[in-house]
Amino acid sequence: MAVFQWGVVIGASLVAALGDVREQRIPNALTFPLLMVGLIWATWMGGLSGLGEAVGACLLLGVPYVLLFVFAGGGAGDAKLMGAIGAWLGFKQAVVVLLCVALAGCILAIAKAIAKKRLKFVLTSVFISCYTFVVCVAGGRRIRLADERTDNNAGQSGGLEMSYGVAIFAGVCAAAAIVGLWGKEWLW
Repeated sequence: MAVFQWGVVIGASLVAALGDVREQRIPNALTFPLLMVGLIWATWMGGLSGLGEAVGACLLLGVPYVLLFVFAGGGAGDAKLMGAIGAWLGFKQAVVVLLCVALAGCILAIAKAIAKKRLKFVLTSVFISCYTFVVCVAGGRRIRLADERTDNNAGQSGGLEMSYGVAIFAGVCAAAAIVGLWGKEWLW
């Protein structure tokens, strides 16, 4: 059964990555059915406890991307796709997926920043954004983010846009390999 679940998730994340690169969006026509069928699958395979695990994994993967959407202005399709992936995989695999997707996103963002000669700007922006988040949570103050200023070295302002569907696909593939090799539950 794990081969089927990972196959569905890898296939869906590939379709999402291709759509995100082409259209800069991950459509609800992909994420909503993926979520619904994942919840049905989890319930069918594990009853109410399976459904509970699927909902928990959905929240584990979806909530960080909802927060990114709200605070950093990313796409909501990323959050919906990650939640749907969690519904299909369950909690243990969702933890691995979350770490792999985050790492893939960081690697791809750094690679894009280097290619666009904006690494200093991006790293400064990330640092200031993290600092601002901590200050806002602790003291309610707001400071200007780096993307609200002009970086004199780059001569540009604003952040770099990235199709995060590619990072999700890469992270899901890496997680599948890790889970498969680690657990040897479906490679042999």
